[in-house]
Amino acid sequence: MDHSNHLFRFNASMLRLPKSAKLRAFGVYLSGALFAIGFWSIIDSAVYSKSVNASDVHVTFIDWIPFICSTSGMLIVNSIEKSNLFQDSNTTNFMSGGNTNAWAARVILFLGFSLLAGGLAGSFMVFIIKYLLKHYTFPTLGMGVSNIVCNACIMLSCIVLWLSQNIEDEYSYSLAL
Repeated sequence: MDHSNHLFRFNASMLRLPKSAKLRAFGVYLSGALFAIGFWSIIDSAVYSKSVNASDVHVTFIDWIPFICSTSGMLIVNSIEKSNLFQDSNTTNFMSGGNTNAWAARVILFLGFSLLAGGLAGSFMVFIIKYLLKHYTFPTLGMGVSNIVCNACIMLSCIVLWLSQNIEDEYSYSLAL
C-alpha cells in the first residue's frame, strides 16, 4: 500500500461500516432516543425553574442559546450528503472555479460541527458562570447540569445519526448514470 499520497496511514476504504439494515434502524432509533432525552432535559429544567424552583435563579434565554446552537449544528451536519464529501477535488481547486461542491460541503460540515461543539462548550460556560461561581446548592445547580446533559445528548445523537445514515443497506443500488 503506497502511503506517499495519503495524509493519514489508513484510507477511507479500510473504515467502511458494516452493511446491515437492522444496524441502521437501531442507530436511527438510538439517535432519536438521545435527542428526546436531551430535549426532555432542557424542557424539564425550564418547567422546574418556573413552577417549583423557590430560588431567584430561573432558566432564561441564555440557557437556551447552547441548545439552539447544538440543534442547528445537528440539522446542518445531518443534512449534508456523504457523497459530496468524498468527491475528487484534486483536479480543480476553489480559486479556478472548478468543482467546488466537495469543498463547500466540507466547509458546511465544519460549521455544523463547530455549532455542536460551541453548544456543548456554551452549556459548560453557562453552568460555570451562572451556577458554580455563585455557589448555588443542588436543586438549583440541577438546572445547569440538565443543560449540559441536553447538549451532550444532542451531540451524541448527531454522531449516532451521522454514522447510521452512512451505513449502506445491503440491498441498495446506485442508480446514478
